[in-house]
Amino acid sequence: MHEAFRLGASLYVPATHPKLLGALTGHHFPGVRSLIACTEDSLSDDDLAAGLDALAALLPRLPGRQVGPLRFIRPRNAQVLAELLAMPGIDRVHGFVIPKADQSTFGAYDALLGPRDFWVMPTLETCAVFDPTDLADLRRLFQSCATQRHILALRIGGNDLLRMLGLKRSRGVTLYQTPLGLLTQQLVLAFRPFGFQLTAPVYDFVDDPVTLRAEAAQDVLQGLVGKTAIHPAQVPVIDAVLSVCERDLEAARLLLDEDRAVFKHDGGMLERSVHLPWARALLERARQSTPGLHAAGADSAMSV
Repeated sequence: MHEAFRLGASLYVPATHPKLLGALTGHHFPGVRSLIACTEDSLSDDDLAAGLDALAALLPRLPGRQVGPLRFIRPRNAQVLAELLAMPGIDRVHGFVIPKADQSTFGAYDALLGPRDFWVMPTLETCAVFDPTDLADLRRLFQSCATQRHILALRIGGNDLLRMLGLKRSRGVTLYQTPLGLLTQQLVLAFRPFGFQLTAPVYDFVDDPVTLRAEAAQDVLQGLVGKTAIHPAQVPVIDAVLSVCERDLEAARLLLDEDRAVFKHDGGMLERSVHLPWARALLERARQSTPGLHAAGADSAMSV
């Protein structure tokens, strides 16, 4: 089953964060299942060199990929990716988040990565996603690229997309109450039937768990497999919503165990021929979740 279910809440951490090493090893933000060290929007131009120096110093100190959370780096551009790939210890991260991935930019990243053993998560955050024709072309690009078998998930870059509409996130308002609600559905329809998983954007307000919880619940209903977090306090809220309730687990297990094509359960109909993919995905999401480990740290990961 797809490894993207391992992502959970992906915590973004600037590459200049003083506790970046502890974050990437899982010691500083315990319970976080995936982290993304950022050299793009979270750093100013003046801070980029310091961020790359910090990564170069800590990469050889990271454990192997089998230990700790999933670790990703978001390069600022393709040139920065080339610098990262030349650093000793880069094979201790699991992959890269590609910013502003579209037909004009992704090819340069793809050429650098080629068949190397890294996961890739392109971020959908350019004007291409607003045009159905461009979106179909982008999907075909992802399907044909050298890194196709390594594309773990597509990330939806909510804030950049809102910026193009002249909007920003508002407190107490979920993504699905903005134009991005419809766009998210279009992205799901454009990519999910072709085997691509998608993750949900961040909610900008770290002191509003109620709205975050409501938005994450809608993310799950759309079929999204993870969500960006900018503060460790958001992680347990997101992961709790991503966890699977016992009622759904029972239905999923019955679908795998029953021989009948159609049967009644819990007041509804279960049909093996159409509901088996849902059941398998649900059981995998449940397997990848680790309840009880999500302890939020007191420090902010991003400057918000």
